[in-house]
Amino acid sequence: MTTPFDKFNAAMQALPLVAILRGLSPAEATDVGDAIVEPGFRLLEVPLNSPQPLGSIALMRRRFPQALVGAGTVLEAAQVRDVHAAGGELIVSPNFNADVIREAARLGMVCLPGVMTPTEAFGALAAGATGLKLFPAELASPAVVKALLAVLPAGTPVMPVGGIAPDNMGAWRAAGAAGFGIGSSLYKPGKSAAAVREDAQRFVAAWAGLTRV
Repeated sequence: MTTPFDKFNAAMQALPLVAILRGLSPAEATDVGDAIVEPGFRLLEVPLNSPQPLGSIALMRRRFPQALVGAGTVLEAAQVRDVHAAGGELIVSPNFNADVIREAARLGMVCLPGVMTPTEAFGALAAGATGLKLFPAELASPAVVKALLAVLPAGTPVMPVGGIAPDNMGAWRAAGAAGFGIGSSLYKPGKSAAAVREDAQRFVAAWAGLTRV
C-alpha cells in the first residue's frame, strides 16, 4: 500500500515542487491538473480560499492516484478533517499551528506548516510536521535556509514558498533548500491549461538543470 509519506518521499526525490493552485475551481481541476502532472509534478495543493476547494481536491485525488493531493491555507484542525474526508493527503499552512499539525499527523497526512524562525521550526517539528515551508520567502534569503539547516535535525526538508521562479531557484538550492512551493508563476485564475503546461515544463527543466551532475 502506498502511503501519503511514500508519495511525498518519492516526489522529493524526483521533483520536489509543490504546485499551489490558488483560485482553482472544480470545473478546471482536471485540465489544469493534467497540465501539471503530465510534465512531472506530483505535489498538488489547492488552497482552501479557492472556490469549492474540497471538490477540486476530490476530483484530482481520483484522477491522479500517483500524486500527493491536498490543501493549502489550512488554519484550523477542523479543516484538516474536512480535507481528509475529501480524500486529501497533504496539509499545507501559511503559519505554525500545533493543533493543525497534530491533527494531520493523527490522520496520517503529510503536513508542511509555514515557519520563519527557529522557534517556529522546532515547534512545528515537535508537533509532528513532515517538513517545513519557509514562508514568505521574500522575507528570508538563502542564507536563512543555510542557517536553519545548520541547527535543524539532519534531513529536515525546508521548502521556500513565495516569489519562486525558474530563474531564482539556484541560490536557494545551493543553500540546502529541499524543494519549493510554486504559486502564481505556475497557475493563477484565468490562465489557460496550455499556458500552465508551458510554465510547468519550464519549472521541470529548471529543476533538472539544478540537479544535473
